[in-house]
Formats: sequence, C-alpha cells, structure tokens
Amino acid sequence: MTKNVMTAPAPAPCGSCPYRLDTPAGVWSADEYDKLPDYDGATWEQPTSVFLCHQQDGRVCAGWAACHDMRENLGVRFAVACGAMHPDTAMAVIDYTTPVPLHPTGAEAARFGKGEIEAPSPEAVEMVRRLDRKQKRKKRATK
Repeated sequence: MTKNVMTAPAPAPCGSCPYRLDTPAGVWSADEYDKLPDYDGATWEQPTSVFLCHQQDGRVCAGWAACHDMRENLGVRFAVACGAMHPDTAMAVIDYTTPVPLHPTGAEAARFGKGEIEAPSPEAVEMVRRLDRKQKRKKRATK
C-alpha cells in the first residue's frame, strides 16, 4: 500500500482548474467534467476517490477542496483510512479556502466547462496548448 502520497492543495487553484470561473470552457474533456458533479451529493453518494489537480503534481485539487464540503467528503475519509493521505493533509483539505472565484457546485462547473467542447474559444485553445507543452516538458525531464 502506498503511504501518504497526496499533498495539500496549492495556495490557489491552478489557472486551468475546471472549478475556476475564469477558466475558459472546453479546456478539459467531457469525461473530466463529468467527474465534478459526483462530489455534490451526500457523503454516501460520492466517489471514494480524491480529486487530484490536473497538473499531475500529487496535490489535492484546490478548486475541488474549496467548492465542496470537505467535512462531508467520502474520498478524503477513504484516503486517510487507507494511508494514501496523512491526517494533517486531510485537515488542510478540510480547512482550505481560496479567494479565487469558483463555480458554486461541481454540476455548474461541469455544465459550463462542457459548453464549448465542440467549438472552444481561442483562450481555451491557447490554454490547452500551454498545458500540452508543460506535460511534454515533464515527460522529457523524467526520461
């Protein structure tokens, strides 16, 4: 079993976070947006996984932590119980706040994000290009 691999959210959601109000629609695939509303439900309805940052840095997604009630989050409970998240990290997730404006629910973030998947704005296209370049640099650095 992997121990304490997840880290606390970044000080603010990353610039491409699907929860941010200022992230253009259509940056992520429909499959990624479809995950967001699942965390809006009651604890027993939620996924047992933690939503990690799309930057693939092992951090808990800051937008996710700020948008949803982490005191009632099933994924955080499971992560602590199985040793994938340290209890101190869980407390940081539970207490997390951000001044960055976010969509009020995962369902609203998903609805907005999926709104321009077929015809993304120039801003969304540029953001995807930057994310792609960043991922390619990461892959080269790990070789």
